[in-house]
Amino acid sequence: MKFSFIFPGQGSQAIGMGKEIYENFNDAKELLHNASDALSVDFKKLLFEENELINQSEFTQPAIVLNSLMCYLALKSKLNLEPNFSLGHSLGEFSALAVNSGFDFVDALKVVNIRGKLMQEACNGKDVSMMVVLGLNDQIVEEICVGAQKDGLQIYAANYNCDGQIVVAGVREHLAKFESVFKEAGAKRAMLLNMSVASHCPILSSASIGLVSHLEATLKDKFKSVISNATAKPYSSKNEALNLLKDQLVKPVLYKQSIQNSQSEIDIFVEFGSSVLKGINKKITNKPTYSVTDIKSLDEFLVFLEGK
Repeated sequence: MKFSFIFPGQGSQAIGMGKEIYENFNDAKELLHNASDALSVDFKKLLFEENELINQSEFTQPAIVLNSLMCYLALKSKLNLEPNFSLGHSLGEFSALAVNSGFDFVDALKVVNIRGKLMQEACNGKDVSMMVVLGLNDQIVEEICVGAQKDGLQIYAANYNCDGQIVVAGVREHLAKFESVFKEAGAKRAMLLNMSVASHCPILSSASIGLVSHLEATLKDKFKSVISNATAKPYSSKNEALNLLKDQLVKPVLYKQSIQNSQSEIDIFVEFGSSVLKGINKKITNKPTYSVTDIKSLDEFLVFLEGK
């Protein structure tokens, strides 16, 4: 069987995530402690105790990547499964790179901590947000966004999740004005999200530029194939990654296209750290997706593999 490993992005965080994995797998526990020391963040408290920091980008991003990597290490302790390629949704691309030897694990956590800070700084003083649009095809959403931009408004297609589900990003006031426009065009729903950053659009230009030096210092020269959010195509070298990860912050996430382009090459998708992408994948592909989030889901996946 051929596998693709997939990794969730921001929005998948929850208090308590990874707790069972941390308590039962030594490699996961060691990674959390090493990350806490390296980043001067108490990840045990951040992940497992009620707190407000979990929803601040500079902490959210390493928390999500750490949880994904701990779940990956739990599977690896049971079975050394090699993916044909890996991919992630937005932030999840960094988890994919870490698992595919593009980053050392702790370096990946340092980079996404900085990435979160840079994204927040790029949006400071700007009342920005994101909006999910349901029930419209891609072209209609794109046409509405382009029309708004011609009128001087900041609204951009940001995440192509699946057919009939696109997230747009921009200035909150501009997005709010266009709720009714999307609905009049046939959207079943257009809903503002509780976000303080506008991801994957030109508003993050300064963050995109600022990230490059940190990528230069930490990326490996060569690694196993990862699919780019920006192009929906695979890459496997530092030179490619520097440009693609820079572009990723200001260009839309082509998640749907990435799954469609790659599904013929694999038999099973395996998600680490959440079940968000598992739900989205059901709307994109008939290939099964298993998620590894705790001992029960890990055991279910192992039982499935034993039966094959």
